Amino acid sequence: MTGTSPDHAPSAHGEAARPARSLLSAAGRAIGDYRMIRDGDRVLLGLSGGKDSLSLLQVLLHLQQKAPVRFELAACTVDPQSPDYDPSPLKPYLAALGVRAFYESQPIVAQAGEHMQGDSFCAYCSRMRRGILYRVARENGYNVLALAQHLDDLAETFLMSAFFGGKLRTMQAHYLNDAGDVRVIRPFVYARERQTRDYARNAGLPVVHENCPACFAMPMQRFQMKQLLAQQEQAHPSVFASLLTAMRPLMGVPPG
Repeated sequence: MTGTSPDHAPSAHGEAARPARSLLSAAGRAIGDYRMIRDGDRVLLGLSGGKDSLSLLQVLLHLQQKAPVRFELAACTVDPQSPDYDPSPLKPYLAALGVRAFYESQPIVAQAGEHMQGDSFCAYCSRMRRGILYRVARENGYNVLALAQHLDDLAETFLMSAFFGGKLRTMQAHYLNDAGDVRVIRPFVYARERQTRDYARNAGLPVVHENCPACFAMPMQRFQMKQLLAQQEQAHPSVFASLLTAMRPLMGVPPG
């Protein structure tokens, strides 16, 4: 995608920017297929400041205005106290958008060396962030946690699980957490990473670059899967459509 169009023209800092039709369509289909957002829901978005979560913020803001279902929206940013991660630009941005914001700072990076117990840093950090997001949701009455993983993430997870774990697993589109009090949704499970990347760039979203520096420094398995999938897609353009078909039985059914 090159240039801009009226669908996703750059906006002034702090203004909502209408997402591209293709991105809205992908999110809308996933939300409908998995009954992700229901009337009266209070949705908390996990907002790292990366291109994916900022794109999801704009999609949810748009749906909040246009969808027949009424729901509330807030955002929570977890700062793991990495020296290379600065989420401070998100505060004025969310304030300008009128989105209620929560900011949680915890020394996850420093704690990782003591408590990982065989996990990768990314797995440990993800688990700790998720626990913080659940707590913020509970304490403030949000019954839905929205996460911005996309189809590329699901495909990479699927291959990693099969190759290195001997199991057929991937991220679920919509599920109830273990405590049974927060529904977790992933509205971008049908969207491609290139869609969020192009939208974030064309709309001028205030992306916090390298928001997970440890993952860039130590790419390992997920980076290898990303490269493998890129090579396969170049040779077989329908590979992600085929993977989505294969993964659908693993993506769960909407909780009651």
